[in-house]
Amino acid sequence: MKKQRFMICILAVLFLSAAFLTCVLIAKPEYSYSERRYLAVKPKLTADTVRSGRYMEDFEAYALDTFPFRERLRKIKAWTAANVFHLQDHHRIYRYHGYLAVMEYPMQKELLKQAAEQFASICRNYLTEENHVYLSVIPDKNCFLAKESRRLSMDYEEFENRMRQETQFAEYIKISDLLEIGDYYKTDPHWRQEKITDIAKRLAEHMGTVLDEDYTTHLLTRQFYGAYYGQSALRASPDCLYYLTGNAIDQCKVYDWQNEKEISVYDMQKAAGKDPYEIYLSGPLSLLTIKNPKVSCIKNQKKNEKPKKLVIFRDSFGSSLAPLFISGYSQITLVDIRYIQPEILGRFVDFKNCDILFLYSTLVLNNEI
Repeated sequence: MKKQRFMICILAVLFLSAAFLTCVLIAKPEYSYSERRYLAVKPKLTADTVRSGRYMEDFEAYALDTFPFRERLRKIKAWTAANVFHLQDHHRIYRYHGYLAVMEYPMQKELLKQAAEQFASICRNYLTEENHVYLSVIPDKNCFLAKESRRLSMDYEEFENRMRQETQFAEYIKISDLLEIGDYYKTDPHWRQEKITDIAKRLAEHMGTVLDEDYTTHLLTRQFYGAYYGQSALRASPDCLYYLTGNAIDQCKVYDWQNEKEISVYDMQKAAGKDPYEIYLSGPLSLLTIKNPKVSCIKNQKKNEKPKKLVIFRDSFGSSLAPLFISGYSQITLVDIRYIQPEILGRFVDFKNCDILFLYSTLVLNNEI
């Protein structure tokens, strides 16, 4: 009996020692490609960090992020939660009919009001009566899956109406009626560029311009696993990612003010990187200018008006939609106020004779911009 207890103790010590050595010696990743984020780094041990308690808090985050075999354990946990315990979601992400979606709930009314006030402030500071201002809201996938899947959901019609009421300074353009679940990627929150040409057409018509719809569709050969795939650790089939080209798209020039360089409409290096959706205008950049030297000065011209210009205040959904507007404008400026302070926009953007479009998804508006 004593010998058995002694062997159990020895085995426990060996197991704990092996686990400790594995944690200490194994190479620590700096980035999680599945979660699309940088992992916590080992904190510095100082008297100040120990006294304040920050060291143990930061070390706990570091230990959780760099635990051996973490990715495999995340998948096991997600599978168990979905298939054994039959939980409705995993970190608010759920799977239904092959689609991964997030339960965007409840509606954050104060954040909607805050976003509207931020838009109004931009209009007061930079725009005049000559500018035509428009607003459009992009519903997230939960809008089309929640009722059938019986997941928690906002009232998306109320969401749109509330944003419309809070932004009386802008003409609202409804696009939700043109969308359906097949217009979105299965493993990612974003919409598919090849499915939203009707969205671009409606927006352009309301803003008084005409688009050249003669596109050529290209398939990205790399399989696309979107953000929800990694964040949830749930199994799902990959998506196919397409991008559209045309005469105007091929000949335009794009300038990235953030990195002070000219870029392409479609960034093939980003397509081969950690997030292939960043193929569209190189991903999350604060300020871009697209110039179309071939735009007709007659097509949009009435009574000697100048060629139309457009400024889009947008989130990542706008990256794949903006290229479809190029044929209708001489210049398009894309602004992401999550990465640039609105107070300094006057240094870079000339708002004179420009149409203004605030284009945001419910995922962004219902969280802090």
